[in-house]
Amino acid sequence: MRTTSSAPARSTRLRLTVRGRRVLAALAAAPLVAAIGFGVLSGGAALASREDSAPAGTFDTVTVMAGDTLWDIAQAVAPEADPRDVVDEILHLNQLPGSDIAAGQEIAIPAAYSTGE
Repeated sequence: MRTTSSAPARSTRLRLTVRGRRVLAALAAAPLVAAIGFGVLSGGAALASREDSAPAGTFDTVTVMAGDTLWDIAQAVAPEADPRDVVDEILHLNQLPGSDIAAGQEIAIPAAYSTGE
């Protein structure tokens, strides 16, 4: 007659080879690579161009006269608004580095302050 021993089963440890680690790393990185690829294909060019995404026709233009400042233009196009806010929006819309403007220059005015509204 045979007796069976009730010795505990020996657990084996999982060992990854170099190839297995590379496969596991590739599987873990796949969603990140897919997300970056989607971002580049769907809108990366618009972000890199620094162009505003405002459609054409959403603003009026004003020609700068001799002696005009952005403050004067802001007060003329939006007398009820705070000129500081209007000047800031004009700077942003026209992508001006500062408040220097020249006579004859065309300045875009945000649609919120255009005469059509």
